[in-house]
Amino acid sequence: MSRALSWCFALTDTPLTFVFEVIATGTMVGRVGLLFLILLGASWACDARELATFELNRKSDVCALCEKYATEALDYLNDIETQREVIDALHNTCYHVPSLKDQCIELVDSYASHFFSEIASVVPGELCKQFHLCKSANVSSQVQGNTCDSCKDTVLVLLAKLSDPDTKLEIMEALLKGCNSMDKLAKKCKRMVIEYGPLILIKAEKFLKTTDICTALHACPASTAFSKDTSVMEEVPLISDS
Repeated sequence: MSRALSWCFALTDTPLTFVFEVIATGTMVGRVGLLFLILLGASWACDARELATFELNRKSDVCALCEKYATEALDYLNDIETQREVIDALHNTCYHVPSLKDQCIELVDSYASHFFSEIASVVPGELCKQFHLCKSANVSSQVQGNTCDSCKDTVLVLLAKLSDPDTKLEIMEALLKGCNSMDKLAKKCKRMVIEYGPLILIKAEKFLKTTDICTALHACPASTAFSKDTSVMEEVPLISDS
């Protein structure tokens, strides 16, 4: 197993407050948004058969998009000032759950340094390859003209996944399983997953429905954003049935 994939699994062991912070605030959307989508999609074990629904040229665009924004997100998260801001935000978030404040802070302090250490070792191309978004880690990072369509397709697929009760159950099971590697903090981790996991999934779905993330990531110009007159969920079956 590569270090990139190992890091992906390690991420599921981090406090759920980090995920909540990313979803609940818009301050990190620009650089971290797509990386969040990639990692969320990875928890659903996307395989080559799912990606086969894309056209050949669309695959190249998805790979380029993945590499471009994964690089930006990783550079952002490797910045010392960013790391301080993230840790401060996590600590502040812990105060919003008084009953678990001490346990939450303990989780943050225990895993923050490990989390950033693992991030420093991630290679964007390898990360995208592990998620089957790239055939090779050496794919050009130049984003093609139809990247906007690829980005919107990705968002629609993720929305379809988040609307599926079976998928939600799989995510909860994966998070609970991840808690088992936290040794003495495993019980506290599972308690947080059970208490806040469903809320986080609801927040994630709402975030994708209400945030024009493809425009925020500059994958789409503002004029090509989802039409306000068109329901996002009306488009989801088109992706699901393909």
